[in-house]
Amino acid sequence: MTTEYEVRYAVGQREVKQYDTSELRCEFLADNIMQPGKVYWVYSHYERFMVGGAVPTNAALTLDTIDPLKSDAFLARRELGIINVGGAGKVHVGEQCFELATEEALYVGQTTESVVFESLDVANPARFYLNSAPAHHAYPHKKVGKADANVLHMGAGETCNERDINQLIISGVVQTCQLQMGLTRLNPGSNWNTMPAHQHDRRNEVYFYFDLEPEQAVCHFMGEPTETRHIWVGNENAVLSPPWSIHCGVGTGSYAFIWGMAGENLDYNDMDKYPPDQLR
Repeated sequence: MTTEYEVRYAVGQREVKQYDTSELRCEFLADNIMQPGKVYWVYSHYERFMVGGAVPTNAALTLDTIDPLKSDAFLARRELGIINVGGAGKVHVGEQCFELATEEALYVGQTTESVVFESLDVANPARFYLNSAPAHHAYPHKKVGKADANVLHMGAGETCNERDINQLIISGVVQTCQLQMGLTRLNPGSNWNTMPAHQHDRRNEVYFYFDLEPEQAVCHFMGEPTETRHIWVGNENAVLSPPWSIHCGVGTGSYAFIWGMAGENLDYNDMDKYPPDQLR
């Protein structure tokens, strides 16, 4: 099979307070979504958000529907965001073809058209990171290159969180139903990816960490602001963040991460912030 998936059901903050390390990782960590020759999905019941990967090697990969969607086509009632973190590749959407270099994005609107993933060089395959959310309208497909992103320069070297937030699939750049995605790259010497920590009571968020050396790791913080928990993650791991959870992280080496979210609104700044002295 070239398409595989798993389902993650929603759990509340009261249950999570009782979880040990293995239970936290089982519920919130996605550590095998980038598999050569496969499309792999984690179907989350938080906002019905899906996080996945497509790594075409010797053959192209097709975006097939999966049983939880109960539809003949994957995008019959969904929209899709794609960011390439590998070698150059192509995404065929119906009769259209979009070539994506590393760290370029593609938004695919609600459609019943076929979607096919392809690598330009099998020796250096594309690694397409995927997010999908329910959609109520078919907006146009759109490629977003690095020059098209809205870039926010945030943080400072003194607080170890100087970073560039590249807003790729977001209101003002691409018209979407609810999906938002972007790529944050930290400046040399900075290792905190988000500070102050924040949560979105009106939407979920998923962090996907990449460009991390094999011997390094990121400590991702989650949980309620006064009941924090942590998960150690490696390269190309993702963490699902429920609406009731904060999200931030700190790395032992250089890295970048992709954030994706969906929910009640498209206001990027709709978040509740918690400075370090308020965290427990």
